[in-house]
Amino acid sequence: MKMKQVLLEKVTINICLGNEQEKINKAMNLLKSITGVKPVKTVAKKRIPTFDIRPGLSIGCKVTLRREKAKVILKRALEAIDNTLNKSQFDGYGNFSFGIDEYIKIPDAKYDVEIGVIGLEVAVTLKRPGYRVKYRRTKTSKISIKHRVTKQEAIDFMKKEFDVKLEEENELQ
Repeated sequence: MKMKQVLLEKVTINICLGNEQEKINKAMNLLKSITGVKPVKTVAKKRIPTFDIRPGLSIGCKVTLRREKAKVILKRALEAIDNTLNKSQFDGYGNFSFGIDEYIKIPDAKYDVEIGVIGLEVAVTLKRPGYRVKYRRTKTSKISIKHRVTKQEAIDFMKKEFDVKLEEENELQ
């Protein structure tokens, strides 16, 4: 059925470094070199005095990719973690995320002495046709429970489309 097929909506790559502005600029250069898209800075919403963070202070950067570019970057990011994910990395709405501890593990990413070693997080959002009703300007409505992407459907989609192997949590210990 066409309306039940699962689709890749977007891939968001995020680097959070705290309040060190020099490192944030390096992270922005890193995201630009990996994805080819200009990243945006993320700002803090809450005050955390122990980390010297206040509202409005830039604490990281991110890039959101859609369509074919998202598929290409996701394949490269999955290769960095050997195409293995845990069941616990998937949420109840069909989204999942994973971390890469060093960007040099991503294929075709070259080490830059000025940047150093930085880790990043990759968050993937899945959808179905018809999710537009949630975001349209007039007459927005909720996505029904039957039409949402479930955890198992997201796992099956990743196995079929991206050849992902699933690793159980107890195997890690």
